[in-house]
Amino acid sequence: MPNFHVKRGDVVVVIAGSHKGKEGKILEVLAGSGRARVEGVAMVKRHLKKSQEHPQGTIAEREGSVHLSNLMLKTNHEKRAAKRAPAPAKV
Repeated sequence: MPNFHVKRGDVVVVIAGSHKGKEGKILEVLAGSGRARVEGVAMVKRHLKKSQEHPQGTIAEREGSVHLSNLMLKTNHEKRAAKRAPAPAKV
């Protein structure tokens, strides 16, 4: 199994793509495709058939996956932001 820079339960920030800037906890890492499901990011709609639970059928929203290269640990992201902050003006 490959080594990844993130694991399930880590809090991450999306640094690239259409969901840039969003953050959430990793629910699952999909090792085969190099992607991860992040809580509240890349939501997709799934149509569910009629069943006893949903007699009319329903449209459920779930998390889609985001490529691991587009994710960064939140602590590392905050360190990077602190470095980029402008120095205070001298008086």
